Amino acid sequence: MRRTPVVASRILSDLTGHEVRLKCENLQRTGSFKPRGAYNRIARLDAEQRAHGVVAASAGNHAQGVAWAASQVGITSTVFMPVGVSLPKLVATKAYGATVHLVGNTVDEALKSAREFAERTGATLIHPFDHLDIVAGQATLGTELLQQMPDVGTIVVPTGGGGLLAGVAAAVKLSKPDIRIVGVQAEGAAAWPASLKAGHPIALESMSTMADGIAIGLPGSVPFDHVQGWVDDVVTVSEDALSRALVLCIERAKLIVEPAGAAAVAALMTHSAEELGLTGSVCAILSGGNIDPLLLTHVITHGLRAGGRYLAVRVTISDRPGGLTGVLGVVRDAGASVVDVVHSRTGGRLGLEEVDVMLTVETRGPDHRGSVLDALGAAGYAVHVEN
Repeated sequence: MRRTPVVASRILSDLTGHEVRLKCENLQRTGSFKPRGAYNRIARLDAEQRAHGVVAASAGNHAQGVAWAASQVGITSTVFMPVGVSLPKLVATKAYGATVHLVGNTVDEALKSAREFAERTGATLIHPFDHLDIVAGQATLGTELLQQMPDVGTIVVPTGGGGLLAGVAAAVKLSKPDIRIVGVQAEGAAAWPASLKAGHPIALESMSTMADGIAIGLPGSVPFDHVQGWVDDVVTVSEDALSRALVLCIERAKLIVEPAGAAAVAALMTHSAEELGLTGSVCAILSGGNIDPLLLTHVITHGLRAGGRYLAVRVTISDRPGGLTGVLGVVRDAGASVVDVVHSRTGGRLGLEEVDVMLTVETRGPDHRGSVLDALGAAGYAVHVEN
């Protein structure tokens, strides 16, 4: 395991009014915090258990963590992954030494096959979060952080099944109970708020989020007691916030993170210091950096648009020479850069001599975005903003 660095973030410090640092688990072995728990769990297996190997089900980070940990201990690993798993995650899991089977369309379906494999072969099932040894392994992150930031007052943690949140909370609160711990979930996969209110894990009926690393529909029963007892609050963040946070990490911290890994940064960007109850120096944990390059491109575009950096509009112009030049001249004079132009003459509402032009332009932020729209309207163009 690597001792991952803690780096300062001036932009988040200025935004929150607190010194903010980032704990870079995206630079951990296999690209996420997962090997901490997986290694602790696997290293504690006895000789008979090791002889039968280990098995896991995952679509990404846990698969790689188990494969790497098993290779370090010198035992075999088998991983069941959904058929639609991204190619980079599949290749990486195999490269760490696992035998991979593609089964079903979801992690739940893959987990069913993993359980059947464990019963048939005697392999030990390595759960991603619902085991004390996994929670204890994730707790090493909290212990390490206290050594690196002894003055930390608040720790913000991306949260899915609860293993990382429970581990960090246990390690920190047992040593320094006054430190505030805040978990962060994606709005579209937020099982913890309702579960904590009810006093027991409650399963979500459905989930929808780009943050697949924390898209867990049912909190773990093992970490639940730790979270309930030691975590001060759990908040949620939107998809726009996640994509904007990812862009900020790339632009300002020069760090590649996955949407789930940027959840703590998203919380600091969209919740006030008072809402989060920030106290003292703040640490936001970047829990992972494994993201498919194609998804990264999509999320960056989404983040730029959410941050007012991209503007997509449909403008109806005259289908005569000079019509396109006129609208582009307005955009130019407003100081925006054209990214893409698409003509359409087939809209049912268009007149005989009209054409729709789809413009995508790069702007400098929300205020400049508004100025471009005002300029187009002042020039007499009917403008429809595209989502």
